Amino acid sequence: MWLFKNPIQTTPPPSPEFRRPWRSMDWNEDKQNLLTAINRFKPKNPEVGTLRILLYGPQGAGKSSVFNSVDSALKGHITTRALAHAVETDHSFTVESKTYKVKKDSPDSYFPFNFTDIAGMHGEDRGIHRDDIIKLLNGHINSGYTFNPLKPITEEDPEYNKNPTLKDRIHCLVAVLPANTVSMMDESIIRQMLDVRKKARDLGIPQVIIMTKVDESCPLVKDDLKKIYTSKKIKQKMEVCSIKLGIPVSCIYPVKNYHEERAIDDTIDILILDALKNIINFADESVEDQVDSD
Repeated sequence: MWLFKNPIQTTPPPSPEFRRPWRSMDWNEDKQNLLTAINRFKPKNPEVGTLRILLYGPQGAGKSSVFNSVDSALKGHITTRALAHAVETDHSFTVESKTYKVKKDSPDSYFPFNFTDIAGMHGEDRGIHRDDIIKLLNGHINSGYTFNPLKPITEEDPEYNKNPTLKDRIHCLVAVLPANTVSMMDESIIRQMLDVRKKARDLGIPQVIIMTKVDESCPLVKDDLKKIYTSKKIKQKMEVCSIKLGIPVSCIYPVKNYHEERAIDDTIDILILDALKNIINFADESVEDQVDSD
């Protein structure tokens, strides 16, 4: 008598990809279109000649690298003007409030936006104080101020701006979150970021998230960055960011910062430039109809 065993039924693992991209991107033409739009951009409000963008987030998220990547994409070669955080240390590399202008090709010509890079936020009393970030939003802290994690700035400090005008204030608040560790973020850091976000909301400041380190959180994207908008893992990470900070997924931009590269890459540039174009547009819309009351 022959005994036949039923073959073991195995279910194939779910695909890591969506069948179609859930956010459209033309990888062949978008770079030049984005560069053209950014090069032609001018703020609509004559009282604000330069839009101010504040980068904030946990220590090690890649805030300084975001600026370096923007600078590299606009210049067409790798730059390292902002010293990136040293991964092996326990402290954020940036301790000052540093504002970076982005130079154009012609002499003494700059893009009408700049970036303020600040120390990373910690769960303990080691990073930038939440109250200092709120003062930055209002334009009270000058570039070059050295932060004291134990004591926020006071009006007596020489770097305190007592009478900020519209052009001194922050025009867009950008949270920088790492995709590979966002699910494990310290709850105290999230609370601090939420406090800052709510203050920015009350001030009418638009907010976005730049989600970094996408290649470290998704093998599919590590192999091919163009799969970023078909990756289920990346979309899930963006939804986590959205839930944690209350910012809609439509205002979250996944990017890969320049890190080991020695030459620019069009795909990296497109993601960075797409985020930048939306950030400056949001900032411009927020100040378009504002009149300085000072």
